[in-house]
Amino acid sequence: MVDLSTMSVEGLEDVMTEKETITGEKSQLIVYNDDFNTFDWVIQSFMEICSHTFEQSEQLSLLVHYKGKAVVKTGNFNLLKPMKDALVDRGLSAVIETTIEK
Repeated sequence: MVDLSTMSVEGLEDVMTEKETITGEKSQLIVYNDDFNTFDWVIQSFMEICSHTFEQSEQLSLLVHYKGKAVVKTGNFNLLKPMKDALVDRGLSAVIETTIEK
């Protein structure tokens, strides 16, 4: 515990003021499972839109299927937005979640 009786006014202000530093945004492109799209279509979409290899796309499609969702790409929002829109245009259920790192 801090002994306030021996602390100067400047020191007290330092203790009472908490400074937050924001280091940036982190966004994730998440795809959810559905009962409509085939594995082949999802794999092809991940390859063409997200620039993943066949192996990455296949693994991600399995994660989406068995876990219900998967993070298929991370980056800043402006990079992920066109990818999300393109996946949605192909009938996939995709969203972007953004968190602010401190």
